[in-house]
Amino acid sequence: MYTTNITPLSENIKEQLQEKIDFKTKPIGSLGVLENIALQIGLIQNTVSPTLSKPSIVVFAGDHGIVNSSSVTPYPQEVTQQMVHNFLNSGAAINTFCNQNNIELKIVDAGVNANFETSPNLIDAKISKGTKDYSLEKAMSTEECLLALEKGKLIVQEIFKNGTNIIGFGEMGIGNTSAASLLMSYFTTISIEQCVGKGTGLNDEGIIKKAEILRKAFDLHINKIQSPIDALASFGGFEIVMMCGAILEAASLKMTILIDGFIVTSALLAAQAINKNVLDYCIFCHTSGEQGHEKMLNFLKVKPLLNLGLRLGEGTGAAIAFPIIKSAISFLNEMATFKSANVSEA
Repeated sequence: MYTTNITPLSENIKEQLQEKIDFKTKPIGSLGVLENIALQIGLIQNTVSPTLSKPSIVVFAGDHGIVNSSSVTPYPQEVTQQMVHNFLNSGAAINTFCNQNNIELKIVDAGVNANFETSPNLIDAKISKGTKDYSLEKAMSTEECLLALEKGKLIVQEIFKNGTNIIGFGEMGIGNTSAASLLMSYFTTISIEQCVGKGTGLNDEGIIKKAEILRKAFDLHINKIQSPIDALASFGGFEIVMMCGAILEAASLKMTILIDGFIVTSALLAAQAINKNVLDYCIFCHTSGEQGHEKMLNFLKVKPLLNLGLRLGEGTGAAIAFPIIKSAISFLNEMATFKSANVSEA
């Protein structure tokens, strides 16, 4: 059984934090969700004066063998490598939003079916040139799955060593909504038909066909799955498995984790099945337009910050939500108290 050490949040300073929040120059609770965020990050960092240091987003990219033998997506597999080039050339939405909000962006080749030239913003963690076709066999071996988890862990360790204490994750991989749907169905026990959505733009007929393909793939593997690792190896992409390892390590290092949309949350479903304490460290940034995402969030019993109809991936929801999180820390550290401002209390 794969294990990781994540401690639950300490309650030692919760009362102090809540008092600091309540005695700012405002009615109690009037900053709403911002107060919840300030409390959570204060508990994560175990301080009444938390900071956000060197915010980073890591985009993991990988290809999926299912794409070459079925119609689960209207886009060809080569779009994955083309989008990685776009990320490295600063041409994608995630580049725009990271630049806007001073977030450092790293791209990880977790398993793209292509070779890339060396680039300062590209991390080469390739396991293989895409997964196998899980409609015929497991997506990856158990050894490959464990290696992907380990590489995700090491990537986060390096980013942490450079001073980052708040990290978001994104992904790129043609066909990865199919892998995420299968993982969602396994971890939530919701039928695969209710987990499948438009992905990169399928019409109603395409969604029905996609669900039929994934139902057969699910039935092929389900009786052999006995652990979260088995589920990841059967259905996952290298980018999803690597994200799972990264999320677990970020929590073990007491980093604040920004959870993006449907694909990232599928990686989190696996992570919380391995260690439920990981949820204490997560801020859920938005509800994706991918229809299964809201069901995932309900399963986890969490409320996201935004609902903008986004379904792009790449970590875009995390980058867009970051200024809200920054506002929560700003009011906690900079806003006057009733006493310091000589304002009468209620």
